[in-house]
Formats: sequence, structure tokens, C-alpha cells
Amino acid sequence: MYAALWRSLPGPVWLRLLILIVLVAAVLTALALWVFPWIDSLIAPLEVTVEE
Repeated sequence: MYAALWRSLPGPVWLRLLILIVLVAAVLTALALWVFPWIDSLIAPLEVTVEE
């Protein structure tokens, strides 16, 4: 899968690497900003208190 992704990217190696870095950053940003908060709203957290 990774080899197919690498071969499908245009340009020399340095450009492919730059594109991959930007793509990974975009995916991680989308996950952190939209996907994880949406999933968190679906999962009811346990009401846990820590007492001594």
C-alpha cells in the first residue's frame, strides 16, 4: 500500500517527501479538530472521582 502511494506521487524524491509530510499533517489535524471531538461526544465518559 505504501509503495503504491509512493509511486503515485509526482516529482522527485524531495517533492514526494514534502507532499507526504503535508498529507500526514492534514490528516492528523483533521482527526484532532473534527473526528476525535465528534467521537468523544458519542461516547459517554464515566463519572469517576478520585478521593483519598
